[in-house]
Amino acid sequence: MTIINNDFFKFISKNKKCILLSVILVFFSFLCQAQNWDIDVLKDINLHRNRSLDNLFRIITDSAAPIAYSVPVFLVVLSFILKDRTLKIKSAFIICASVLALVIETIVKHLVNRPRPFITYPFIQNITSGSSPSFPSGHTSDAFTLAASLSFAFPKWYVILPSFCWAIAVGYSRMDLGVHYPSDILGSIVIGILCPFICFKIKESKEKRALNGSDG
Repeated sequence: MTIINNDFFKFISKNKKCILLSVILVFFSFLCQAQNWDIDVLKDINLHRNRSLDNLFRIITDSAAPIAYSVPVFLVVLSFILKDRTLKIKSAFIICASVLALVIETIVKHLVNRPRPFITYPFIQNITSGSSPSFPSGHTSDAFTLAASLSFAFPKWYVILPSFCWAIAVGYSRMDLGVHYPSDILGSIVIGILCPFICFKIKESKEKRALNGSDG
């Protein structure tokens, strides 16, 4: 536990600027909640949407949680079948990033406790369900956490491109279906990218320390 704490504080000290930027982005997304552009953008997306695509966007939005949680489990199972230690480590990293993002997202949701846009603005048409607080978007956070985690673990264009295209589609679908503001999506993107980044840096630090120890 002490080693993990040391790694965490070392990471904080080495990445102050990046963390500060992330905090600013999150703070900015909070400020955006009071701005007219937030509802104006949502109104344009939701009320002027192509209604023939509603079912497609429902499918995309409903894919977030199943894909975000089944892919790490699949990788874990595959790593044991193949007896691949490297894949086990990558799978553990993706799971840690997902858990961290889920914890932060849940805490922020209940701290901010922002009503859904269709509750505050009855003219917004909610085409799918949404009962928990609005900020941030859990679906978008899940999608971007998986996309960023896969990109760190498997840095190939054929992994990165489809992962982020899917994550962006999930984020857009939440606005198209009328259940999230643009600032909800922005906040979720910050969480979804920052959590894998933190976990990756901690993993990297531990690997370097293990390598230096073996050399000594």
